[in-house]
Amino acid sequence: MSAPFPSDLTAAPQGGAVAWVLDQHGARNIWVAEAPTYQGRQLTHYSADDGQEIAEITWTPDGRSLLFVRGGDFEMHRDDPNPASLPQGVDQSIWIATLTGGAPRKLAEGTQPAVSPKGDRMAFLRKDQIWSMDLQDGAKPSQLIHAKGEASELRWSPDGSQLAFVSTRTDHSFVAVYNSAAQSLVYLDPSVDRDSAPVWSPDGKQIAFLRIAASTRAFAFGPVRAGQPWSIRLADAGTGSGRELWHASEGPGSAFHAMDAANQLFWGAGDRIVFPWERTGWLHLYSISTQDSISQQGQTPKPLNLSGEFEIEHASLSADRRTVLFSSNQDDIDRRHLWRVSVLGENLAPLTTGTGIEWSPVETSDGATVAMLRSDARNPARAAMKTASADVRDLAPDAIPAGFPASSLVVPQPVILSAADGLRIHAQLFMPPDANPNQQHPAMIFFHGGSRRQMLLGWHYMDYYHNAYAMNQYLASLGYIVLSVNYRSGIGYGLDFREALNYGATGASEYNDVLGAGLYLRSRADVDPKRIGLWGGSYGGFLTALGLARASDLFAVGVDFHGVHDWNTVIGNFVPAYNPGKDVDAARIAFESSPLASVATWRSPVLLIHGDDDRNVPFHQTVALVEALRKQHVEFQELIFPDEIHGFLTEKRWLQAYHAAAEFLGAHLQP
Repeated sequence: MSAPFPSDLTAAPQGGAVAWVLDQHGARNIWVAEAPTYQGRQLTHYSADDGQEIAEITWTPDGRSLLFVRGGDFEMHRDDPNPASLPQGVDQSIWIATLTGGAPRKLAEGTQPAVSPKGDRMAFLRKDQIWSMDLQDGAKPSQLIHAKGEASELRWSPDGSQLAFVSTRTDHSFVAVYNSAAQSLVYLDPSVDRDSAPVWSPDGKQIAFLRIAASTRAFAFGPVRAGQPWSIRLADAGTGSGRELWHASEGPGSAFHAMDAANQLFWGAGDRIVFPWERTGWLHLYSISTQDSISQQGQTPKPLNLSGEFEIEHASLSADRRTVLFSSNQDDIDRRHLWRVSVLGENLAPLTTGTGIEWSPVETSDGATVAMLRSDARNPARAAMKTASADVRDLAPDAIPAGFPASSLVVPQPVILSAADGLRIHAQLFMPPDANPNQQHPAMIFFHGGSRRQMLLGWHYMDYYHNAYAMNQYLASLGYIVLSVNYRSGIGYGLDFREALNYGATGASEYNDVLGAGLYLRSRADVDPKRIGLWGGSYGGFLTALGLARASDLFAVGVDFHGVHDWNTVIGNFVPAYNPGKDVDAARIAFESSPLASVATWRSPVLLIHGDDDRNVPFHQTVALVEALRKQHVEFQELIFPDEIHGFLTEKRWLQAYHAAAEFLGAHLQP
């Protein structure tokens, strides 16, 4: 846990610089690397483990300054978290820092800053409304647009005269355009559907956007393999009139699935719109021309990457808009590598290969360098770059502490096991250093959260799972055999695996994978069948609790981080319209799919860890489970963090939690 974690890598529009956020022992700061030497350096100097995140880095057009947001809830967008319980309170504010140095300057309270291409002002959000502010010192913010709905996705036109944004209205959403000269607001081709992801044409005359069909379905955490086909619309930015450019076909890919990108649509060179689509049952990239007439709406999108059983994930457009850079697990299903392809689907080529993991590629403004984040089995995540045919090199190698124990870490082995119902499940096996094959070891099974996640054969690209990988390594160092399971409903293995039948609140079919993992370990001669435990967080906490509730004879102990224990009281946190009383059968299945439904057979001891300001899995989930366990006289311990949220924001809490977990497991599996 001593290594820092990098995120939010972004390239300046001019000058060749790149910037990223680095979390070092809970203190988040902006780091930059500039051409031509690209030696990373720290730009801001926050020092406290205070739980205040930094995100939403936005460059000024000249590439000499950048804006960032510090504090706030970047995931659930609720009140500002204060996990360090600072009595003076906290806020979410936009700051500006120059590459020449000096202390950052606070601009305004708010989020999602968008700097005008003219470089003179920014638009931003405050309480879901659009405000604006000049960037010079002493300027005051003012509300730019007074409109209904919740605004998001602010996008300036190329000349800075207009601002596109999304206006969400409970069960539908619009794309709107504000014209600063005319002081007017135009809604683009409005409908009952959900419109999002606006992208401007280079001449500023048109906007392409996504349209996802309206649905009154009030449910979550169940399979959606198909739906009313989504579409791409093209609208006149001045008049608002629009037309359908293309729509997905029925069947696989008809329900939209997003890639990890600044926008879901790229307007590439030659007026090609680049987008993700699961037509083959795997998420790939495609492009389509905006030049086709209405009579040619049936045009077939051009595949940009080879068809096959792999998925793209992180993507960005090159500086000249001619190529797309992306990560995928092509030919290496439990890792990520980088690729480049033209917007016409030509010249597909790998940028990285090998046993490492690379993600979040961005091209520098001069087109000469690709920056990325990378890791491998032993070396944690860090910012790196690649120029032409040269090897990848780290941008800030000194950011990794000199005493980091990379050489002592084990290299996890890929494993494919059989679930209880026969489905093939990928996993990573961590063996203790110098493990004796003739000796029986205690074993732990780890389940990731999400469930839209995939653990990899190395340090993960998300901070939560970067930490979890560290914990799995630590457990291996203590003598445990650790199995990290990529259960059904996770990503990386195609649409049908992700949208597994009866998963989650519709039947908990993932329990087959929990059981299969336990039986796999029990069959190994080097595992003590009486000393197998479970651990995981969030969705992984759900599976940990489910395994303990249904199979205490197989699983001797567990550590449940903020797990789901009753689906009926969690679904409404993500879908407020969900009402268990309206669909009694669905509610019954949801409860039967929950650990609380099987608590009568729960006998194994458990450690429950939860922050009471959790916005993802309500704290009541642990309250209800504790009440039920007490009635059953089941041994449990609890570690509760006042004011902490779901993914702990302070390093202090992570260390407390992991130390407590190791001690609890040791007491029960290594007495």
